[in-house]
Amino acid sequence: MLKITLPDGSVREFENAVTVLDVAKNISSSLAKVTLAGVVNANLVDVSHTITADSTLCLITDKDPEGLEVIRHSTAHLLAQAVKQLYPSAQVTIGPVIENGFYYDFSFERPFTPEDLLAIEKKMAHLVDQNIAVERVEMPREEAIRFFDSLGEKYKVEIISAIPEGQTISLYRQGDFIDLCRGPHVPSTSKLKSFKLMKVAGAYWRGNSDNEMLQRIYGTAWRNKDELKDYLFMLEEAEKRDHRKIGKQLDLFHLQDEAPGMVFWHPKGWALWQVIEQYMRKELDADGYQEIKTPQIVDRSLWEKSGHWDMYGELMFSTHSENRDYAVKPMNCPCHIQVFNQGLKSYRDLPIRLAEFGSCHRNEPSGSLHGIMRVRNFVQDDAHIFCTEEQMESESIKFIDLVYRVYQRFGFDKVEVKLSTRPAKRVGDDNLWDAAEQALAAALNNKGLAFTLQASEGAFYGPKIEFALKDCLGREWQCGTLQLDFNLPTRLGATYVAEDGSKKIPVMLHRAALGSLERFIGVLIEHYAGNLPFWLAPVQVVILNISEKQADYAASVLSALKAQGVRAEIDLSNEKVGYKIRQHSMQKIPYLLVVGDSEVENQQVTVRKQDGSDLGAMSLADFLAVCNA
Repeated sequence: MLKITLPDGSVREFENAVTVLDVAKNISSSLAKVTLAGVVNANLVDVSHTITADSTLCLITDKDPEGLEVIRHSTAHLLAQAVKQLYPSAQVTIGPVIENGFYYDFSFERPFTPEDLLAIEKKMAHLVDQNIAVERVEMPREEAIRFFDSLGEKYKVEIISAIPEGQTISLYRQGDFIDLCRGPHVPSTSKLKSFKLMKVAGAYWRGNSDNEMLQRIYGTAWRNKDELKDYLFMLEEAEKRDHRKIGKQLDLFHLQDEAPGMVFWHPKGWALWQVIEQYMRKELDADGYQEIKTPQIVDRSLWEKSGHWDMYGELMFSTHSENRDYAVKPMNCPCHIQVFNQGLKSYRDLPIRLAEFGSCHRNEPSGSLHGIMRVRNFVQDDAHIFCTEEQMESESIKFIDLVYRVYQRFGFDKVEVKLSTRPAKRVGDDNLWDAAEQALAAALNNKGLAFTLQASEGAFYGPKIEFALKDCLGREWQCGTLQLDFNLPTRLGATYVAEDGSKKIPVMLHRAALGSLERFIGVLIEHYAGNLPFWLAPVQVVILNISEKQADYAASVLSALKAQGVRAEIDLSNEKVGYKIRQHSMQKIPYLLVVGDSEVENQQVTVRKQDGSDLGAMSLADFLAVCNA
């Protein structure tokens, strides 16, 4: 008797071997209709998979994360089938699942056009309506090579040829199309009803620029039409909020080819930067950090000692002077240890918290650059804490408090937390890893924070916590990080005198709350669509006169506001006040103060908010109270 144990602990018994779909039918016909795959003894498999021994089974529907992944992978195959039917000479390569969708790379004699995408999408919908069965086929490696070679699919032949001899290859057939794949896939094309092709981009075969440039068609796929609609709406909204577009509209910054990946900050953008930096500086000072400044260019020998020359050599900008090789720093950590190493340190001195708004340079590939979100020159709100093993947990708690305080101030109340533990290749004693992982987990538990465990994804030098903000569109932005490091202090000779008089190596905590300031500002711009809160706005108030008669009074209001620390400007142009209001509203100024004869007579200002609401006339003192509320 064959026993199948389900997730609720119940057991189903069968006299003979059964498929995953057979088990689903045995439970209910309605469940069988929505089952897309199964997890048998922790392995994700097709519904056609045969179970021959006692096993555990979890049935996967589109409500499960695994189900959505199966839908997206199967839709990539659907795309390839449609392309092959419409353009038989196109060669198929690979089509993996990615975040929110999938892509498939093709070799074709001409570029795909937007009209082609529409035709392909229409053909995909037709194949869905045909309810074509998706079947798993297995072939010996050598037979699979001959099979794809007979079809002229040279890329598939290359992929299979790299697989060791004697292996059995799994293929998936749907109608006239067959593809190399591990699976699993949906049982029929009818399960794929909510998709859209998004764009075409170039991609080198196997990611190597020496290889042929292929055409990558991106698509998105979802469980149902409503989810697809919501996702497309989110993309449309994200397009409106694009920080590059808003940055230009508000005259915050620009980028140009002469300095790829490096930002030219305009006065308004730099005012925003300074508000953020000065706020962070106050928070760091309140938490006992000491601010330092370290060199931009450091001799190669230090980077060799730290290991960065070997590990990050390709990403480092280097230069040469007087027979010495130098590197522009890609990170601040080695330089901070040089500051720590000056003078003898005692256990009584620890923890020592060294902070720097450190400008770093990394030679990121030009294709990966994206506005101010991914740049080559960036500044971090960087700091390193040198502490004892016993202080790891308390310092971690202190930093977590800082992170959440900062995020709430910027208007982010949804934060995803991830804890990454030791990888297979690592440095440091296992006992120290145990203590470090326990310290980070204990700190998160102490604060009552739920977190996702990312086993084996820590850095080689220590475990880490990652903090990802969720913006108003639900997108995640990984910003904050806390990493424990046992390696760098050892390599660079950092020590302190312990209570028993012996020399010990401090634990080094790498930490940043915002991460890259450039990227964080980009996130802020998109989160608020440029409508920044009053305290962050580069220009908080603009004073508008109705006629030349109020110019002197408007100027006195400007002086009074500036004396109170308000970032204010004045518009005394001869344009009509309605035109002025429209122009400055487009610049997303939080408050516009209109002054006419009545305001001059009563020593007041008429206040308009950025959203167009009119707060009426009030004294300047009352307006300042509104601003500070």
